Amino acid sequence: MATEGVGRLRRDGQMEKLAGRIAKMNRQQVIALLRSFECSFKLDFTDEFLEAISMERLRHIILGAALHAHNLSCKSA
Repeated sequence: MATEGVGRLRRDGQMEKLAGRIAKMNRQQVIALLRSFECSFKLDFTDEFLEAISMERLRHIILGAALHAHNLSCKSA
């Protein structure tokens, strides 16, 4: 079930910790994190797009990618 990984993240607070760290980052730090994020799916955003979107949306993208990557790793475990 897809929500199993989400529940696990919520119980141990990993997502909240990640969100807290990202909230303290500036735009360039969030973009660098997004560019270095290792996952089994492609994250392909242009520099122009990442520079143009709001910080809220940028943070949302990296948190969504982290949650999705975690769910995929839980399914394969």
